[in-house]
Amino acid sequence: MTRLLRLTLLTALMPCLTSPLAAQGARSSSGLQRLLDAELARFPGTAGVWVKHLTTGEEAAVNGDRAFNSASVIKIPVMVLAFQLADAGKLSLAERITIRAADIRGGSGIFRYHDEGLQPTFRDVLLQMIVTSDNTATDLAIAKVGGTAPVNEFLRRGGYGDALQLNMTTGELFAKYAALTGNRDEKTNGDPSYWLGTMTPRGTGRLLEGIQRCSEGVVATPALASKAACSDMIRMLRAQQSGARRLPHFLSVAVAHKTGDFPPVLANDVGIISARSGPIVVSFFLNGIHGPYGEAEDRIGRVAQLIVEYFDGTMPPR
Repeated sequence: MTRLLRLTLLTALMPCLTSPLAAQGARSSSGLQRLLDAELARFPGTAGVWVKHLTTGEEAAVNGDRAFNSASVIKIPVMVLAFQLADAGKLSLAERITIRAADIRGGSGIFRYHDEGLQPTFRDVLLQMIVTSDNTATDLAIAKVGGTAPVNEFLRRGGYGDALQLNMTTGELFAKYAALTGNRDEKTNGDPSYWLGTMTPRGTGRLLEGIQRCSEGVVATPALASKAACSDMIRMLRAQQSGARRLPHFLSVAVAHKTGDFPPVLANDVGIISARSGPIVVSFFLNGIHGPYGEAEDRIGRVAQLIVEYFDGTMPPR
């Protein structure tokens, strides 16, 4: 066989020799993007999502780098910093925190309904900050880690830049809203000076990915926290009591997640879905909702279902 003929045959056979998995990955990536583009285009508001399958590395996003009103999702980095400081011996999760009348905050949570003088451990304060989005617990936790500045410095050290930022405490936020004479929803939708925090879907997803990989013993630089601490964070996120109509709504697998709410115009949910094919990070933000709030929540749940079906290979023909 002449050299020219061999080259001709090799060129003709190259498509057949290409890895089927690589070809499938290319199709999957574009398929995931098309799925997200189509679904989010129909949402009743401004939506952003970042999705990553942590086993395959496949990811896609819509408005992934857009800044959204985080609402209570910004409580996640407060939790992470607290565990990091506990690992370093700079605070104790077992310390008892006395809740005074001056510490009580309105909005979500259960501490506001207890008698003054309750003394939960700091770990229990963090737990309530996550699972009931307790605002009293949130401000106690922010104070314990040193205030908003150390939280933002921790995020900058982690390489998040301005993608994730804690703007104020919940007490400060409620005071601003109490003094507001204009339309509350307009501020919630479009004025970052009235946002508890600012987050992008991609930045938030990267933080969740870091927590999951850390819980699996993967060492990052800079280190997020110890494996035991990250596993504890995952347990807290899995104990979430809010947002049942969002990411977990139509799923039968565990979801470690944190919601953010400002009805009737804001519904966020970010988390780690333990799909059969491997963990999937879904970071979903929905601001400026128009129409029924419950319907918007259900739509988030439907998108999560489609994402899991897509990766697990159970998606019906569309």
